[in-house]
Amino acid sequence: MSMGQDWRMTEQPSSGGDALFGHAPYEYGAVAPAGAVLFTAGACPLDSDGSVVGLSDHGAQAGVALDNLTIALARFGARLEDLVKTTVYVVGDRNDLLVVWDVVAGGLAPHRPPSTLLGVSVLGYAGQLVEIEGIAALSDHRKSEAIG
Repeated sequence: MSMGQDWRMTEQPSSGGDALFGHAPYEYGAVAPAGAVLFTAGACPLDSDGSVVGLSDHGAQAGVALDNLTIALARFGARLEDLVKTTVYVVGDRNDLLVVWDVVAGGLAPHRPPSTLLGVSVLGYAGQLVEIEGIAALSDHRKSEAIG
């Protein structure tokens, strides 16, 4: 089974003799620099009227949810590359998870924050198949821009 395109699978440094798989399409951890930490609500595949878009289309919903996460981050002076952790929720089977992951990983590239991809039975809006939460680290400079 493939976990996405090869361009995202890079060798990760090992701390010695550890047994972590070295070709995962995400990082195992991230250290947040000094500054503020931003916790986002789950970004949903909603249009500006609050309607779910891309009904029955996991890829389309993943793209819109990622766009909405980008907008939410920007409200606080953050960008996708400031993410230090994402959690991606997907209603569907393993193939649906992989479709969503390909969209999310491609949208974040070349940045690869540690991420958790979860299959769930239901999400909050009728017809919603995808939701993306993010945690971002704001540098002191960005923190002052977001507050000021």
